[in-house]
Amino acid sequence: MFQKMLKEVYGIFPDSEVSLGRYHGYKQNEGLYLIMDANGTKEQEISELSKIADHMQKAGDRNVSKLLSDKEGRQVCDWEGRKYCVLLNRAAPMPEKLRTGRKLARFHARGRQIPFKVESLNRVGQWKQLWEKRLDQMEKVWSGKLYTEPENEFERLFLESFPYYMGLSENAIQYLADTEIDDKPTKIDHGTVCHERFTNTVWRGPYFVKNPFDWVFDHASRDLAEWVRERYFANIQTSQPEIKSFLTEYQSMTVLSPFSWRLLYARLLFPLHYYETVENYYITQSEQMKRQLEDQMRKYLNQSSDYERFLSHFYQIGDAPVKIGKLPPVDWLLR
Repeated sequence: MFQKMLKEVYGIFPDSEVSLGRYHGYKQNEGLYLIMDANGTKEQEISELSKIADHMQKAGDRNVSKLLSDKEGRQVCDWEGRKYCVLLNRAAPMPEKLRTGRKLARFHARGRQIPFKVESLNRVGQWKQLWEKRLDQMEKVWSGKLYTEPENEFERLFLESFPYYMGLSENAIQYLADTEIDDKPTKIDHGTVCHERFTNTVWRGPYFVKNPFDWVFDHASRDLAEWVRERYFANIQTSQPEIKSFLTEYQSMTVLSPFSWRLLYARLLFPLHYYETVENYYITQSEQMKRQLEDQMRKYLNQSSDYERFLSHFYQIGDAPVKIGKLPPVDWLLR
């Protein structure tokens, strides 16, 4: 279906279809074309993503995808009642050793040099409001279910566990608020190109592709925290050396300021993994997905004391400048 769209709307005649996990991909010689679903993405966001991608390419990132215009010069095409964008990338194979920390630091350094104001994708300085909103919404759902019998096992787990995660969220919000009062941002704390959710799999696949549809504009510690969170939960027993090496690699290119360390820590304190599990459970219609999310919820609850231990040692694991940078601990985690 998309081959026909590429031919008719873009004048592209691909040689073959390639499997790229989340995306439909097509190859033509050395070019790789990705079809992105643009339904629900505002035109202003797409236009900003396109400008940011152009900047990143000009700044020397050869793995960033470019948004193509169709024959009429439009970046969003209507095809069979839906909206799509087409990205062009070099079909560069994945390097054997990626060194994600260094690559991410370079990516952020280029993103900090953007010469125009980013508006619709900007999340800089908004974490506190976003977290408070998320906490309030979940508290409403929880309160609404308090006086009725839980409908199933997931609901029982949610009702019992939410007060603990509410406390953790409040700690994270307070830690963030204190950071913004106590500490001054430095040059490396300027906004940069980040990912909605940067994990170990975002850049991995048969080809090395950096996809603008994964991006937001934010503080670099967003990506660091989400990568650390995902690696920690992927293997809570053995993830520490990998996390240490990732942060060391990153800092071989860009040394984190005390402000960055504190934002990174605040984000790890905020239990985003818990929120997403609960939100996804109540959104999905799939029984299989519900069972998976129930298992995930149980896993997170069983690991909560391990996660507390991890948080209490995190600054040591990352070799953070605790004394020089006056990085405050969260007292109850140290007990």
